Amino acid sequence: MTWVGWVVAFAVPAMLAGLSVWFIHRLYRAPRVVETKSPADLGLDCREVSIPTERGRRLFGWLIARDRPAPLVVIVHGWGGNAGHMLPLAPLFHDAGLHVLLIDARNHGRSDADSFSSMPRFAEDVGHAVDWAARELGERCGKRVLLGHSVGGGAVLLAASRRTDIAAVISIASFAHPASMMRRQLRARGVPALLAGAILRYIEWVIGYRYDDIAPVHTVCRTGCPVLLVHGTHDTTVPAADARTIHAACPDKDVELLLIEGATHTSVARLDSQARKLLAFLARAGVIGRLPEPADTAPQ
Repeated sequence: MTWVGWVVAFAVPAMLAGLSVWFIHRLYRAPRVVETKSPADLGLDCREVSIPTERGRRLFGWLIARDRPAPLVVIVHGWGGNAGHMLPLAPLFHDAGLHVLLIDARNHGRSDADSFSSMPRFAEDVGHAVDWAARELGERCGKRVLLGHSVGGGAVLLAASRRTDIAAVISIASFAHPASMMRRQLRARGVPALLAGAILRYIEWVIGYRYDDIAPVHTVCRTGCPVLLVHGTHDTTVPAADARTIHAACPDKDVELLLIEGATHTSVARLDSQARKLLAFLARAGVIGRLPEPADTAPQ
């Protein structure tokens, strides 16, 4: 075989394979958006913190701490988001008496870069944030609560399934299974089913986990604490059917479902209207005290 034949037989396929890998990594690279607001814009005293996580990386975060013992809520955003996107929730939990820690996952916001992002890496970051806050707050750190949105919503379920010190989880707009979610995305981009299958297998190899092992529809059944699933009825990114699937997965578990009429995938601010329901869930989970009856329904 001539040298041209060798190039055609080996170099060209290798180049095509390399381009395919480059395309996949580019397709699933999280966009980095830096915060433009802070808790101070909402009148909340906070401090910027740097939290060590896996592979020597550090996470950016805001700690809004109480000056007395209180429960802690760790809040993480979704894919391509940042702590600023979750700010609308900070006053709700702060006013309810909790320490609030909002973090940027790796490759997001002002946190360090890493080779790739994935739901398991989000979960790793959440776990390190909980451990860091417990050390930082010391005796002031009470029961721990995890709250996440979208990929972060799946990540907090995964993190809670690995720990015994989580008192409650609030998962917002999480998909039920990563493979199903990615197949929907690839189909919407016109990627043929056969090629989509190969892409999914490659990503599964890269992240180092089987999709079935990290899927929220399965990890929710391994959590040892109450879970609240929150989902918008007008979510076109992750259909509300995913929340119903997760909710139905393990009927023997303490898993609640809250559907918000008209909310979309990014309607985090709409949770303000559900403040009492979120806090009532934390009260039922034993994180905070019982809520007083609303003035117009209190017994006479």
